Amino acid sequence: MGAPLPQSVLFCCDHNAIRSPMAEGIMKKFYGAGTYVQSAGVRSDMEVDGFAVAVCREIGVELERHRSRSFDEMEKWGDDLGSFDLVVALTPASQRRALELTRFYHLDVEYWPIIDPAGLGESREAKLVSYRQARDQIVARLIDRWGPPQEGP
Repeated sequence: MGAPLPQSVLFCCDHNAIRSPMAEGIMKKFYGAGTYVQSAGVRSDMEVDGFAVAVCREIGVELERHRSRSFDEMEKWGDDLGSFDLVVALTPASQRRALELTRFYHLDVEYWPIIDPAGLGESREAKLVSYRQARDQIVARLIDRWGPPQEGP
């Protein structure tokens, strides 16, 4: 059995287009609405990645409607980082930015090193394999941290 679920979690990565949206969607699917889950990027200069959408759809997670957003956009829209119980950084750049933005708050920032599938694989199938690997790393980290899915994958 994993740790108790936090009340709120923010997943972050570089562009909020692959890893953090996958983590947000999978966490919502696995653990339901009892935890407020969001994601953000250091930048929001990309739309959600089609391969991320495809590999998440394979496990019943919908990402099509995800809209990328940055830490700066979160603050502009009134989402206070200090209101999250936990920030999970999935890239070194997002970890640095999260630590910088939360240095005055009492909240935990964890780093989960998840591979960046964006530049991997030549063919469509090879790319999908890389994206599945990133997805499966996220699934494993979630289960390791909070136990088996409550909603079923």
